[in-house]
Amino acid sequence: MLEVQVEAAVTYGGQPVGHTVGPALEAREALETLLGKGPGSLIEKSTSLAAIMLELGGVAASGLGKEMAVEILKSGRAYKKMREMIGAQGGNPDIKPEDIHIGDKKEIVVAPHSGYVTQIYNQRVNEIARAAGAPRDKGAGLILLRKKEGKVDKGEPLFEIYAEHETKLDEALEVAKRKPPLKIEGMLMEKLTHRPRMV
Repeated sequence: MLEVQVEAAVTYGGQPVGHTVGPALEAREALETLLGKGPGSLIEKSTSLAAIMLELGGVAASGLGKEMAVEILKSGRAYKKMREMIGAQGGNPDIKPEDIHIGDKKEIVVAPHSGYVTQIYNQRVNEIARAAGAPRDKGAGLILLRKKEGKVDKGEPLFEIYAEHETKLDEALEVAKRKPPLKIEGMLMEKLTHRPRMV
């Protein structure tokens, strides 16, 4: 009988981790993160999961995995290891984020009115990315420019859709119109008026 120690982690799923959906866009964002320029949510989730593995593997003492994972990322050791892995698979270890090709068909979707982003519908985000051609078309997908609880003004960019074919871009825009992936609400939810009663 094998005695294997297993740990499971429940992670936050209220909105996408990072800002991108789609193979090439996510690869760009991952590389940017390894270079110290990635979004906080991606860094937090990655280092938290890495911490569990470091502790399970006996590399870090219990409770010290997170600190070690953050140090590995910040020191550039994680980026160096990624370069080694790319080279071992016959790829270009000197690749930069901007070298990764993304779809040349692009549309920016703007806020229809001012307010606050109160909800991001993950399923709708994925539907839009799939309509754009992802994951089959590696350069297709979308970039979320605004996340939950952020304030937006009317006409401000919310997200960008990328596609490799014009027809796919049109399909993705149609899905985004029918199923907006971001919910924008004002701070005033309801107005209550008190009218004094005559006695």
